[in-house]
Amino acid sequence: MPDKRKHRGAHPDDTYLFSPKSQPTIARGVKELSWLLSRGYSMDASLKLVGDRYHFSARQRMAVMRSSCSDQMLERRMFSRCASASVMRSKRLAVDGYNLLITIESALSGGLVLIGRDGVTRDLAGVHGTYRKVEETIPALTLIVRNVNQLECAGVDFYFDKPVSNSGKLKTLLAHVLEEKCIGWSIELHDNPDRVLVDIDAIVVSSDSAILDRCQCWIDLASSIIHEHISDAWVFDLSQSYLQRLNLTLDEFV
Repeated sequence: MPDKRKHRGAHPDDTYLFSPKSQPTIARGVKELSWLLSRGYSMDASLKLVGDRYHFSARQRMAVMRSSCSDQMLERRMFSRCASASVMRSKRLAVDGYNLLITIESALSGGLVLIGRDGVTRDLAGVHGTYRKVEETIPALTLIVRNVNQLECAGVDFYFDKPVSNSGKLKTLLAHVLEEKCIGWSIELHDNPDRVLVDIDAIVVSSDSAILDRCQCWIDLASSIIHEHISDAWVFDLSQSYLQRLNLTLDEFV
């Protein structure tokens, strides 16, 4: 059956699965999974243990997985996070295209976005083989380009997955926005953009944990865009600061 959705939107079950009442329990899951990962346990086995303990649904398990990280990876990500204006002006941005775009589309359409333990904003939507333009696509691209310009970086390069259907059409859409609002840009389609982003000498824009753990320098542009321009976004906080405010302990778990 063809995908006829007009919005990126929320999953029908998300209002129940990610209600304010569920937030402390899901946060405990993030803390416990992160504890296990910090001690060398595998993601699959640890996620099953934590998910089964709290009877999490598949989407709740995905949220816990995307929001968790080991202590070692948390420290590594904070070390490589770029906060220097001088570095911004001297380097180009390398944007993980679908990763950023779908997060902003989700936020604009009322879909759930997560703040993970590392403070990075992520969505639960994703792309599975085919990208479909929705009503939020052009507004999202416009917001992205506007915020890229505000960073005053040396230039910007967008990377999209070539195997994903409609990447060529999306490239054309983005090019129109960039031609009107930006200078020093390029759009590239790659069979494996992740491999490019982890090795590139640029400031990477992504929330993909595998990229953040290996790239030289990164920023979380999605968080800035949502905070500054999408005041009604549905943000579900599972950050380290939220975990600390809850004062969760692992005595019972250990």
